[in-house]
Amino acid sequence: MNIRALLAFTLLLSVIGGHANATTYAMPANSNDTVITQYPDGMALTRADQDETLLDVARRFLLGQTEIVRLNPDVDRWLVKKGEIVRLSNRRILPDSPHNGITLNISEYRMYYYPPTKKGQAPQQVMSYAHGVGRQDWKTPLGKTKVARKIMNPEWHPPESIRREHAANGDPLPVVVPAGPHNPLGTRALYLDLPGEYRIHGTDIDKINGIGMQITHGCVRMYPKDVEEIYDLVSVGTPVYIVKQPIKVGWLDDVLYVEAHPDLEGEETTLDQRFAVALGLIQKANNQELPDFDQQALNKVLKEQSGEPIAIYERLPPLEEAASSMPTSVPVSAPEPASKPARKASPDGYYHGN
Repeated sequence: MNIRALLAFTLLLSVIGGHANATTYAMPANSNDTVITQYPDGMALTRADQDETLLDVARRFLLGQTEIVRLNPDVDRWLVKKGEIVRLSNRRILPDSPHNGITLNISEYRMYYYPPTKKGQAPQQVMSYAHGVGRQDWKTPLGKTKVARKIMNPEWHPPESIRREHAANGDPLPVVVPAGPHNPLGTRALYLDLPGEYRIHGTDIDKINGIGMQITHGCVRMYPKDVEEIYDLVSVGTPVYIVKQPIKVGWLDDVLYVEAHPDLEGEETTLDQRFAVALGLIQKANNQELPDFDQQALNKVLKEQSGEPIAIYERLPPLEEAASSMPTSVPVSAPEPASKPARKASPDGYYHGN
C-alpha cells in the first residue's frame, strides 16, 4: 500500500463506528471546477474488523450496493472476511445541473443537495446521499420538479397496479399500509410535484439492502437516517432536478476527469456509443475544443464503469499563475494559455444523458 493510500486508510479507520450523516463535501475553490473530494489524499480504504458483507460496509459509509460492488469486483459481496481491505468512494464529479436544491442522478443512484446560500453567493458545500431508483418497468421520470409537500410517518396507499403485481406474486397488499417498521415509505416522505405520487422516501427494515439499486416502483428510496436528515433540511418548494448521467466530465485544479457508471436495467450502450458521449462532454468542458487527452485512460474508465473519476488530461495553468510561481529574475516566455472554461449548462439547465 503506498503512502497516499495508507494516509486515507488511517483517516477512514478513525471514523468507523461513527454516527452516520450525509457525506458532506466542500465545493472546489475554483467555481468552475466540479470534482469534489471527501479525503484529501489517495484511495479511500477500510479494513473489516469482523466478518461481514459488502452491504454492511456500504451502509456504514453511506454508499449504495451497486456502487460498492463496482468498486470491489474481487471481494465477495456476501462475505468480507475479518481484516480484508474494502475500497470506498472518495472523489465524485458533480452532475451537470444547477447547483441549488436537489439533483438526483439516477445513473449513479446518488442525490446531491446544495444547502441554501445568501443571494448572490455560490454554494460552499454539497451533501450527497445514496438512493434506490425505479426498475425498468417503473422508471423514475426525468426533468425539473420541486418538493410539493412533506409527510412524517406516512401511510402507503399502494396503487391498484402495484396491488395486482403483488397479488400475482402471492404477496397481497392491503388497501392501506399503516406507518411502522414494515411500511416501504419509511418514516419520512418528500412528495414531488409530479403526477403519480412520486416521492423521495425512506425504507422499511425488509428492503434496506436495496439502497443503491434499481428496485423501486419509480420513487427514490433512501437509508432511514439519511431521509430523516434531508427531511429536516429541505423546505417545500425546493427545486429537484432528476437527471440520467451515466458519464460525467469535470475539472479539478486544471486536471480533467471522466467518471462512468453502468447502464440501467433495460438499457444497453456499446463502448463506441459511450465513447461518443464522452467526447462530446470533454469538448463541452474544454470550451468546445477537443484536447490531446489520454485515450487509454478514457477507454479504461468507459470499459470498467467503476464510478471512480479518472484523470485523462492536464492543461497548463493560466500565464499569470505560472509566472507568479517562477523566480522574478527569470524572464517569462510562454505561449498564450487556455483560460479556465466557463461551465456551460445544457439548453434546459441539465444534461439528460443518452
